[in-house]
Amino acid sequence: MRTTPVYYYSSASGLVRSFAERLDRPVFNLAERQHRMSRVDGPWVLLTPSYKTGNENNDTIPEAVRRFLRDPTNRRRMVGVMGSGNRNFGRHYQMACRQIAERSGRPVLFEFEIAGTPWDVTECRRILAELDAALAAGHDVQLG
Repeated sequence: MRTTPVYYYSSASGLVRSFAERLDRPVFNLAERQHRMSRVDGPWVLLTPSYKTGNENNDTIPEAVRRFLRDPTNRRRMVGVMGSGNRNFGRHYQMACRQIAERSGRPVLFEFEIAGTPWDVTECRRILAELDAALAAGHDVQLG
């Protein structure tokens, strides 16, 4: 059974990277040019933080994520979105994840705050394992 990879963006703080690396599956950091410029070869999941600096005109989606999603193959093969956020952002909490899910028609699979807790990691692993099984069984997972 194929293990669905997770492509993520992590800033210099490394909080999202720390979470992604605990998922026990292939993970690729979109902050690294080689991954950001790559094309996926099958179903994959996006893990993105949301950022908001207080300026209403600033977007919450990291530019590296935008660049990766500009590739039509990458967009088509994305099967779900997960988000990291900070509740201090108020109504902007998880906005990047939710906007990408809405625009792409893909589900939000999981959301967690900041670097996540051990429970978050365990729960996210369970959800991703279910996704792997559904994909392997050929269930109707939107690939565009």
